[in-house]
Amino acid sequence: MSSYAEVRPEQRTSFARYRHSLWLLTQRDLRVRYSTSLLGYFWSILDPLVMAGIYWFVFTQVFQRTVGNEPYIVFLLSALLPWMWFNGTVSDCTRAFLREAKLIRSTRIPRTIWVNRLVLSKGIEFVASIPVLLLFALVAGAELSAGAALFPLAILLQTILTAGIGLIVAPLVVFFRDLERAVKLILRFLFYASPIIYGTADLPTELQFWAGFNPLSGLFSLYRAAFFPEQVDWILVLISALMSVLFLVVGLVVFTRTERAVLKEI
Repeated sequence: MSSYAEVRPEQRTSFARYRHSLWLLTQRDLRVRYSTSLLGYFWSILDPLVMAGIYWFVFTQVFQRTVGNEPYIVFLLSALLPWMWFNGTVSDCTRAFLREAKLIRSTRIPRTIWVNRLVLSKGIEFVASIPVLLLFALVAGAELSAGAALFPLAILLQTILTAGIGLIVAPLVVFFRDLERAVKLILRFLFYASPIIYGTADLPTELQFWAGFNPLSGLFSLYRAAFFPEQVDWILVLISALMSVLFLVVGLVVFTRTERAVLKEI
């Protein structure tokens, strides 16, 4: 049986060619990002670690914390790490077409690949950070529960959600350049509007209903289930799943209808 490399390009299926190109572009992104850095992997996790350390200090050493679960550092990291994946991907999608304009115009591969390669590369960085979460859990004495089996579901839903939002943002920024700054402001607001430094159950009752429409609420509860199974709210998870699929459908529609105009604009 022939290997993939031995099959001529014209004999490969469209999906196989797309998958191969996606993987090559993702490898290129990771190689460029870390080739000139001696501490590449360390830098990829330093930001969430510093943020977690600051919030841990503020809420446990300065103020009397009334939110979250113990150990709080594990509670923080279990949401901060996936947040960095989401935040980094959406931020980079604002420059997905503008940064690679010449290459995009000169290739015939489906243009969705320029968004999906960001989702995949940032997702790989997230997966690579999971051992750090496990290390902190071990040191802090957090017990791994059966809820860890929900991790793959959380990753799948976040992939769908992030890709959908990226497919909306990437083409629209080409036409509305101010949207890049607007996205940064929205992400900053979304950080505090999402259950990262707190849990959804810590919110006032009247706000919990509205928080449920934030798709990140259900996602983060799935991640936290590995150490805090009581955090899982299946209603929130269902809403997150439905909204993730909705964002993906809307993203594909927006991307398809604007693709030709984007190519002319860049």
